[in-house]
Amino acid sequence: MPDNQKPRKITTLAGGIGAAKFLVGLTSIVPPESVTVISNTGDDIELFGLRVCPDIDTVIYTLGGVINEATGWGLAGDTFESLRWLARYHEASWFNLGDRDLATHIYRSDLLRQGMTMTEITARIAQSLGVRSTILPMTDSYTPTWVVTDEGEMHFQEYFVRRRCAPRVLELRFDGIEAATPAAGVIEAITQSDVVIVCPSNPFISIGPILAVPGIREALQKTAAEVVAITPIIAGQALKGPAADMLRDLGHEVSARGVAALYQDFVKLFVLHESDAALQSSIEALGMRVLVLDTIMTTLADKQRLAQQILALCQT
Repeated sequence: MPDNQKPRKITTLAGGIGAAKFLVGLTSIVPPESVTVISNTGDDIELFGLRVCPDIDTVIYTLGGVINEATGWGLAGDTFESLRWLARYHEASWFNLGDRDLATHIYRSDLLRQGMTMTEITARIAQSLGVRSTILPMTDSYTPTWVVTDEGEMHFQEYFVRRRCAPRVLELRFDGIEAATPAAGVIEAITQSDVVIVCPSNPFISIGPILAVPGIREALQKTAAEVVAITPIIAGQALKGPAADMLRDLGHEVSARGVAALYQDFVKLFVLHESDAALQSSIEALGMRVLVLDTIMTTLADKQRLAQQILALCQT
């Protein structure tokens, strides 16, 4: 895309692995400094006295070029000796934290105890790893996601990691979200951008907590930016994670259209995978334009192509 056609400012709403893949492509075709990432912190958890922020760290590690490519999370080449020793002390070791990864959580937790905000700490970590885009937590408050299941209520990470999404989801609860406020810069990023992109992330547990922070959904409804959402559901299935199961369990249509309906009050352009082209007219009936593309991102070229096609349409 010619330089004079690139949006001046781009803001993204991001979860973990799927969002990180898209962001790699996006930041390789536009100046990384023009991109702001509003990251989900609903899956944050306190473990061993440390604040762990899986989605923020996945995005930072990916953009910093240090992600474990095989898993999509954690640091490349990391070891797990500390976790093995914790298990010897009968501490819960179901959540994989690598030895180098632990350094991030120790650093973050120490700064939190010193009174720094999550926004300030996230910026420090991103800058330390050479990330040139702005990474913002959705809020500085601790608002963990709790999952009400047919086996009882549990922290999202226990449902997702320890129980491998086996229990049936009855309800989601974002602890303390009503009293939370958007982190510094979040509302301005949404209202002052040319394009806002909802990454292909789980609409309930990755994007849902961001939208639940008071003021963020309203900002998306009012912004003059082109607001785009990329489907995380293809042919009724999620490429990774429990999004399809959650759509079913929470009473929504298990399809890309079911996702589009969750965003219809603020999304202007919905990006649909080509295998679901038959859904185009029904999604357009929700009041959105629809762009049908190959949204599966395997190679860097795939990620760049998807980002470039979306931005090209946003210029028309």
